[in-house]
Amino acid sequence: MIQREGGIMDFFKSEAFEAVKGTILEYGIKVILCIVFLLIGLKVIKVIVKKIHKMMEKKDVDKTVTKFTSSMVNIVLKILLIIALAGTLGVKETAFVAVLGAVGFAIGMALQGSLSNFSAGIILLVLRPIKIGDFVEVAGMTGSVSSIQVFSTELKTLDNKTVIIPNGNIIGSNIVNYSIEPTRRVDFTFGVDYSADIKQVKEVLLSVANAHELVLKDPGAFVGLSELGDSSVNFVLRVWVNAADYWTVYFDIMETMKEKLDEKNIGIPYPHIQIVKD
Repeated sequence: MIQREGGIMDFFKSEAFEAVKGTILEYGIKVILCIVFLLIGLKVIKVIVKKIHKMMEKKDVDKTVTKFTSSMVNIVLKILLIIALAGTLGVKETAFVAVLGAVGFAIGMALQGSLSNFSAGIILLVLRPIKIGDFVEVAGMTGSVSSIQVFSTELKTLDNKTVIIPNGNIIGSNIVNYSIEPTRRVDFTFGVDYSADIKQVKEVLLSVANAHELVLKDPGAFVGLSELGDSSVNFVLRVWVNAADYWTVYFDIMETMKEKLDEKNIGIPYPHIQIVKD
C-alpha cells in the first residue's frame, strides 16, 4: 500500500503530469475564452442585425427585402463567428475552412431540399412575385404574406392561422397575387323564374349594383343573360371595386339583391321535393 501511494506521488511529480496539467490549463483557458467570446459575439450580432433592420426601415426599404437581408446577415455573421472561435482554439483557418467545406458538401447532399428552398428564397427576393402584406394563393393555400425567410414563407389565413410554406413549393407552383392590381372584378350569378321579365330583372340587378357606394363607376357594372338553365334563367352581374373592398361588396350585394328581387316579386327557383302518398 505504501509503495502504491509512493507511485501515485511520483506520478504527480513527474514530467508527464506536468505536461498533462499544462495542456489542460492551456486548452481550459481557451475553451473558457471561446465560451465568453461566443456569448459576446452572439449579442453583438443581434445588435448589428437590429441596427441594419432599423436602418433599412428608416430608408423605406421594402419589408420583404428588409427581413430577408436581416436573416442573411444573421447567418453569415454567425458562420464568421464560428470560424473566429475555431482560430481561438488553435485550429488553423485553412484547415477549418477545408473541414467546413467537406462538412458543408456532405450536409448539402443530405439537405438538397433546404438548398432548393434557399435558392427559391433568393428568387422570391429578386423577382418579387409576392411581398409582405400581399393577399395570395400559393401551393394550395390562401392568405396574407406575413414573412419571407431564407427557407420558408409565412401566410396568415383568413381565419388567422399561420401557415409555413417552403420557398421551393412556392416557386414550383402557380402564384395568384390578388394585391398587385389596385382593383378587382366581383362576379355574381343570379337565377330567376322563366316567367320573370328579362328587362325588369336586368334593371333590378343594375340598380342594386350602381347604388352601392363602393362599386366603381368606371368601368361600369355589366349585366347579361348567361344561361337558360333547367329550372332558371341565369343572369351574370359584374362590378369593379377596389381590391380591399372585394368581400364587403360581395356580401352586401348578395343580401340586397335577395331583398330587391323579393320586393319586385321576381321568383328565385330552388329545388322542390314532392311527396306522393298512396
